[in-house]
Amino acid sequence: MRTLFSGEVHVAYGQIYVCSNDDGHDLGASFAGQRAGLCGGAVPGHLFLLTGMHTGSVPITVELHETEPPLNADAWEDIVEVSFRPISDKTYLVEWDYGWYPLPLSQTSYRVRYYCRGMDETHNAVRDAGEPMLDEYLLRFWPSPPATDRVVKETSRAAAYWHEFAREQPPGPTPEERAKAERHAREEEEHAELEKEMDAWGGCLPSDRLRDVRDKLRGFKGYPKGLVGLDAALVHAIDAAGPEEQRALARWAAHRACATAGLSEIDWVARGLAELDRGEPYSPPLDDSRRLRDAVFSDARVPQSHDGTPGLPQVAAFTALWDAAAPDPLKAALDALLAAVVTHDTDYPHLLAEVRRTFPATATAPQIERNDRQ
Repeated sequence: MRTLFSGEVHVAYGQIYVCSNDDGHDLGASFAGQRAGLCGGAVPGHLFLLTGMHTGSVPITVELHETEPPLNADAWEDIVEVSFRPISDKTYLVEWDYGWYPLPLSQTSYRVRYYCRGMDETHNAVRDAGEPMLDEYLLRFWPSPPATDRVVKETSRAAAYWHEFAREQPPGPTPEERAKAERHAREEEEHAELEKEMDAWGGCLPSDRLRDVRDKLRGFKGYPKGLVGLDAALVHAIDAAGPEEQRALARWAAHRACATAGLSEIDWVARGLAELDRGEPYSPPLDDSRRLRDAVFSDARVPQSHDGTPGLPQVAAFTALWDAAAPDPLKAALDALLAAVVTHDTDYPHLLAEVRRTFPATATAPQIERNDRQ
């Protein structure tokens, strides 16, 4: 025999729980279909324990036995038995106000015997810790196949009341009905997740490739949803166009961004664009972020804002250069094009229209899986 817990716990409304799930503490559901009150075991992974004490501290001991323990009926006024099986690897003795005490129980089937004494003497009583004990409780577990709940001993008026309450509860769902409800709940949750994902991608489910790069795409302040928020159909079309078209689009976007930001005629920028077109690594200063920053601030040919720093179009254009050379062609295309959009500001619809004219593969949105559930 192992003692899993021994001490005082705080009760409110005469309730304590054993929980291995998060289904809450529903009094009626816990006793549905039972003949015995005091210990409700109708909710899988959950026990609902009732006490005579309404509010305050009560002593309780929780034991785990290898086999069925002696009944010890003479020492206790009220005894009931139910079956219990944890549905997770963590089970707790839980107070009404959510103090948690771990109970190391395996995920196997147990018989549970709940012993009570002093329930009538403490009916609706309030007791603080350290005051004389008025009622006491014992909870014993041992491995056993599931069996019908039963009243082992009934003495108190409180127990009689709760036994009658239990017998008035309608039967709970059968295992088949519960499994069907859980399956339906999972399907509804999956459907909600699909709807959420569709909304994020313009009403269509993204391909696995788009899902793969989703969290890697660059963002810009003022464009919280990125390119998808501006033209989701184009994003899906770029995804479907294939890596060669994506790489070509990334280079094209970098050229357009630099031209719009007034950078294309600067010799080292022009050299970088040519290296990008040839698929070569960038030469200085584009090969290193610090060197690039120094060049941007020291080269008077780079347009500056009123505070003497590069403006947003110039920052976005240099970003497009970096993004266009990324190893992943889809990410390179989407990131470089968004940077080019930033350089065009409110004129971006003309840029996106030009993308479709220049790259015919992006002119028509592909046939993408839609969620047609009604």
